[in-house]
Amino acid sequence: MIYETAQKTISDDALMKTIYFDNAATSWPKPEDTLVAMNLYSQSIGASPGRSGHRLSIEAGRVVFETRDALAQLFGIHDPLRIVFTKNATEALNIAISGLLKPGDHAITSSMEHNSVMRPLRSLEDKGLELSIIPCSGQGDLNPDDIVPHIQKNTRAVILTHASNVTGTILPVADVGKIAREHGLIFCVDAAQTAGAIPIDVDEMLIDLLAFTGHKSLFGPQGTGGLYIRNGLEKVIAPVMTGGTGSKSEFEEQPDFMPDKYESGTLNTIGLAGLGAGVRYILSQGIDAIRASEEVLTTAFLRGVQSMDGVILYGHRNASRRIAVVSFNIRDMSPSEVALALDERYHIMSRPGLHCAPSAHKTIGTFPAGTNRFSFGYFNTVDQVQSAIEAIHQLISGKGSYARNH
Repeated sequence: MIYETAQKTISDDALMKTIYFDNAATSWPKPEDTLVAMNLYSQSIGASPGRSGHRLSIEAGRVVFETRDALAQLFGIHDPLRIVFTKNATEALNIAISGLLKPGDHAITSSMEHNSVMRPLRSLEDKGLELSIIPCSGQGDLNPDDIVPHIQKNTRAVILTHASNVTGTILPVADVGKIAREHGLIFCVDAAQTAGAIPIDVDEMLIDLLAFTGHKSLFGPQGTGGLYIRNGLEKVIAPVMTGGTGSKSEFEEQPDFMPDKYESGTLNTIGLAGLGAGVRYILSQGIDAIRASEEVLTTAFLRGVQSMDGVILYGHRNASRRIAVVSFNIRDMSPSEVALALDERYHIMSRPGLHCAPSAHKTIGTFPAGTNRFSFGYFNTVDQVQSAIEAIHQLISGKGSYARNH
């Protein structure tokens, strides 16, 4: 009944007109490859990997390994077994942060972080962790040199987002990685917004821990994600959950090898089948081609609205310095009013509010109201961007002031 109701909701003429600009939350639509792979797994395999010796379980294990292998190719990881599967970037960051840091340790992060970084750090701060938060600029930029004065004898790690989910600003990960390596610090990167959208090479960027989610620019389904752990760090990072792994079942102690140490419980194999297909689609298209396409969309939008009286843009005007995420406000309208009008009148899907990143909004001066956010994806078009520009123009001119009169 729920599925039939959903079909009635999304199968009408409105679906054909839908302009989806909420890819930073979840990418949509997915490549056909993703859907085919999930359907094939469900119809032809269905078994759990590593839990049995029969051919379907072995085939499920192959699906999981091929997904690890594709991700390793994408991120420049030499050993696919260094990748731990999680249900999202939040779980990956919790393993990295809570499994690594102890009371008395000191950690460094930035003021542009998502709550998936901030909340685990704040929770540990209550238990004795020392925390330094490096202020970023009003555009979301971080000066790597600002990190050095905050390094202490007990500094253990630097945790940094690769790109802000609010301003889209790309942070200087490679420069920070060099500083962390020179000072013997562990460098953890939150790639929730960048994995699949811009090139990442863990060796070149000197990344020790890389957290990513599957359901955004990697074109996988919700409930998938992972954490890359540099060789040797598994010895100092405790799992946040223990239990059955399908390995070393004769022992009641958790396995101490990768990736089993962190993969207790049955994996979301159908989701990983879709994630693997999504990553292979990215590899076939080329990450540079995807990046170039999204830069075109971002540039078109910025140019179209930056001269409009009443539109307030946040972040860089140069699309090369940001991912395809743009936050904006319309003067005299709240973000929720703007989002409602765009949805109900123009079928444009966006996200208003604080985007689970209150620190970032405080940094750019938009707390507590937040902003409205457009996040473009590989399957959006310039024509859709132009329609959004015209919709915003109508809202400003009063022709589309639907939300305020509704």
